[in-house]
Amino acid sequence: MKHILRYIAIPLFAVLSSACQERYVTYDDAEYVMFADTLATYPVQKDVEYFSIPVVSTVVRDYDRTFGVEVIDKGSNAIENHHYRLQSNTVTIKAGETRADVLVHGFYDNIDATDSIGFTLQLVMNDKLEMPLYGRQAKAVLMKSCPFDINSFTGYCVLTSMFLYDYSITGSYQRLVYTEKHPTEENMIICRNWINDGYDVTMRFNTADPMKPFVTMDPDQVASDEGSFFGTAHGDDKILVTNSALYDSVFYPCGSYLYLWVEVYVENLGVPVGTVGHFYNIMEWISDEEADRLMREEGM
Repeated sequence: MKHILRYIAIPLFAVLSSACQERYVTYDDAEYVMFADTLATYPVQKDVEYFSIPVVSTVVRDYDRTFGVEVIDKGSNAIENHHYRLQSNTVTIKAGETRADVLVHGFYDNIDATDSIGFTLQLVMNDKLEMPLYGRQAKAVLMKSCPFDINSFTGYCVLTSMFLYDYSITGSYQRLVYTEKHPTEENMIICRNWINDGYDVTMRFNTADPMKPFVTMDPDQVASDEGSFFGTAHGDDKILVTNSALYDSVFYPCGSYLYLWVEVYVENLGVPVGTVGHFYNIMEWISDEEADRLMREEGM
């Protein structure tokens, strides 16, 4: 399976809170300057020239404050001027403000979707401005963010489902599923015969934020009758699904696949009977030729 970049952001307030709780100290009047996140992932997009790495101060001054910004070799595997380029080696917090941004250009064409690369920045400033326990460095991880095209998520896909793994009568946990664009809803697809023949479900792609490429499902979608998997009806003979509230479901436009967590449950005339569980699914879109081969050779 393709390598997926995961991202972690360590917000400033968490560090301040931790410092206050463990050291019982405060920084009400002290001036400290730092990167807002010590570790974060930033999208490199085709039509966006720069992304921003914020620098913050704990106090406001009535004059401009300029600090140097340097790349540290230790902890960096992205190549400067090949994978990324700093717009400037300085950053200025303007008078009356507490934030400025280090602007970074990412070279979209030089980064692969499966790359796990990043670089470490360090502020060049007076040692007195460095906050104890927090430091003056930040690690930026680069993630290629391809333009969203819903057509990349239509056609045949292979569904690998942990629900099928647990409940399929045949023992098969993979299905060949056909998907198509919803005729009226934007960024939504219809999945024909998703986990059982004769039952279609819909999925919606959130494309507003490249760092939150979430997939959602409307609630109370009927994915199957109960008898096909449970052998009997515990409710009104409908297996209902929606996206899980416990885990995020995400899609990857660079690779045309998604990871989907679903909640499976049963009701009786609208009254909850019980939750079957939360199940992990992978959907990966394939060519018509590969789909034809799977149908002929694998009986999918």
